[in-house]
Amino acid sequence: MKNINIGLFGFGCVGQGLYETLNNSRNFAGEISKICIKNPEKKRKLPAQLFTTKKEEIINDPTIDIVVELIDDAEAAFYIVTESLKAGKSVVTANKKMVAENLETLVALQEQTGKAVLYEGAVCGSIPIIRTLEEYFGHEPLLEVRGIFNGSTNYILTKIFNERLDYPKALKQAQELGFAESDPTLDVQGYDPKYKLSILLTHAFGIHVHPNDITNLGIDRLKAADLEYARAHGLTIKLVAQARRIGDKVYGFVIPQFVEPNHSLASIENEFNAVTIHGEFCDEQLFIGKGAGSLPTGAAVLSDISALSYDYKYEYKKHYNLGQLPFSNQSPVQVYVSYNSPEEVDLTDFENIQEKYFSFDHCYIVGHVCIGKLQQSQWQNNPNINVVLTAEACQTSLGNLCVSDLKEEISELKKGQKIRERITV
Repeated sequence: MKNINIGLFGFGCVGQGLYETLNNSRNFAGEISKICIKNPEKKRKLPAQLFTTKKEEIINDPTIDIVVELIDDAEAAFYIVTESLKAGKSVVTANKKMVAENLETLVALQEQTGKAVLYEGAVCGSIPIIRTLEEYFGHEPLLEVRGIFNGSTNYILTKIFNERLDYPKALKQAQELGFAESDPTLDVQGYDPKYKLSILLTHAFGIHVHPNDITNLGIDRLKAADLEYARAHGLTIKLVAQARRIGDKVYGFVIPQFVEPNHSLASIENEFNAVTIHGEFCDEQLFIGKGAGSLPTGAAVLSDISALSYDYKYEYKKHYNLGQLPFSNQSPVQVYVSYNSPEEVDLTDFENIQEKYFSFDHCYIVGHVCIGKLQQSQWQNNPNINVVLTAEACQTSLGNLCVSDLKEEISELKKGQKIRERITV
């Protein structure tokens, strides 16, 4: 096998992780020939002649075999990836936002150029979930993909529940360890796992779903009262991304969930990620690995580089063979909603309500609401309002209640089941 020359864009956390894993690998013949960076004044340990600020020095260099894009600017990353493909180079990227927002375009461009884009490092760090879906589950009809896709928020929630740290302290720890960015918005508000879910929808179900069409709620609104509610019921909270095929439709979202101690995701702690795949034939498979940190992601990127050296590419079997299943947000789920005063939430948005609690400084309800309604509601924009999927909804899986079933359930409630209501003065 010939020596692979790599052109690298970005030398931050993941770029340095790639450099370290590559130079300590014994089974890969390759080296980084040139690194494009934004700030040439920043002190670095490597020789200055290895660095450049000009993108074209890598994209147009005929001696460079593979381009690796590891920057945090999605728009600039898209330019680098598309121009590299057009220049006849295969690409590895770890930019999940760029891939999720442009996957349909990238798939078409790969077909036109005959070159490949691999992005295992963009989804769940060291877990080889994309290649697993492409190869092992390439022909199996899948029912559900769900899991903890963000190591930063999982680390924060672990510290909150295991060590009883408050949210600001847990977040600061995650930032100091490099698990969370200085601006943690993408992680704590659920955008990062949403981008990853968008990508996995293509490989699991063959559909391209733009991230804007997927509902995402984060952990940044968790209150002390919500944590006490969880502890009182013997539950923990995880930020869970999930997608499920029901009939001829696929449903999906990212929402914090109450998780019971015996649930497969309950024991996933710190920066670890987990992905559960449920197929018609294989039943349930659980994959666990580190989802944050420079070395786990760097190792995933190196694995993609190695795969490209053998001319590997994603075949997108389900996208081409299964046709386009429609994606829908019209799925009712049971949620716990906490807020400060009764007028903050429009209860008419709920299909039914099983429990209410009101006090001077804290209120909550438990009831069924359609994901689409939740996504469009004005009250959901209120930073004082927090939404968590109930443990019952987490155990029974997304979409087990269709709208007609839900209407029957509401009818039964009206006939005889009394709503549990508590009022504290």
